[in-house]
Amino acid sequence: MIPFQDTAPCHRTPWVTWILMGVNVLIFLFLWWLPDELRTAIFYHYGLVPARYMHPEWAERLGLNPYDYLPFVTNLFLHGGWLHILFNTWLLWIFGDNVEDRMGHVRFLLFFLLCGVLANVVHVAINRDAITAAVGASGAIAGVLAAYFYLFPYARVIVWIFPFPLFVPVPAIAFLGLWVIIQAYKATTAMAVQQSFADVAWWGHLGGFAAGFLLFRFFVVKDDGGHEN
Repeated sequence: MIPFQDTAPCHRTPWVTWILMGVNVLIFLFLWWLPDELRTAIFYHYGLVPARYMHPEWAERLGLNPYDYLPFVTNLFLHGGWLHILFNTWLLWIFGDNVEDRMGHVRFLLFFLLCGVLANVVHVAINRDAITAAVGASGAIAGVLAAYFYLFPYARVIVWIFPFPLFVPVPAIAFLGLWVIIQAYKATTAMAVQQSFADVAWWGHLGGFAAGFLLFRFFVVKDDGGHEN
């Protein structure tokens, strides 16, 4: 099932959502045209390599500064392929505008970045020995999904039953609940075969979702009557 659109109304222009999408796409296109060796070096220095922080001696031998924590943020703006950038920006397009609508522009940006950083912390904690650079905004977007899960549980998400020309509306709480179940299954299955960081940062996704679910209430704007607007 591929999400196609949602039905929750949006009352303000989602400038931050659009800017985040645009920045990620522009960085991806810029890196795409670089030589493979240079792009790999950028991923290694600005992507998140858990062993860089868990094994500082190893990192220093490779010329990586184990006390530089900038990659906990910069990796959110790097993507490894066309499907990676397409899927992440598409999820942000569908769900980000409504969450930004409830938080406001600045709060939404801070929420996005915080969820991404906490997702990265979980990824490093679970994959202490990984020498592969984790890249992508998935952890931050998972936090956005968690906020949407709580704020708009009964909004309809129109999903495409790929590859058939069939579009079905489902409650957001069902679609996003299934998304969490899939992430948990993939994370635990991968860990069971000791390949938890082989392809996708599943635990980072779960960490970002948990962070978003716990923290979103501190970012939602209240109206004068004390109710969430």
